[in-house]
Amino acid sequence: MITKINHIAIVVNDLDVSLQAYHELLGLPIGARKVMAEQEVEIAFLPAGDSLIELITPITEESGVAKYLAKRGEGIHHICLEVEDVEAALAEMKAKGAQLINQEPIQAAEGRAFFLHPKGTHGVLIELLEADPQ
Repeated sequence: MITKINHIAIVVNDLDVSLQAYHELLGLPIGARKVMAEQEVEIAFLPAGDSLIELITPITEESGVAKYLAKRGEGIHHICLEVEDVEAALAEMKAKGAQLINQEPIQAAEGRAFFLHPKGTHGVLIELLEADPQ
């Protein structure tokens, strides 16, 4: 089911400052950048081998990420695990009684995904993603 860690997402206050810091400090190349209007965030990727670091910043004060940032500050937001078939993974999680945030897959920056609630995964928000073909 799970094929790899796709990305680790980090919530930041300032995307430009954070990108520069990760690039300069760790030498990671700066990759794609996207605005996800429906989620009210802007994201940027830093490739790290076969995985990515995803930096996320809110673009509105009302978004879930803005509320998360205000409550918890900058830091790790979620871990994304890649799956071959998001529909099959979702069905499996439902059958196992997993606590889900999404009952149906949503459109994510890199494909279709759903999230497992941190209450069921020992405090970690987990995204299961079927990545778009590259």
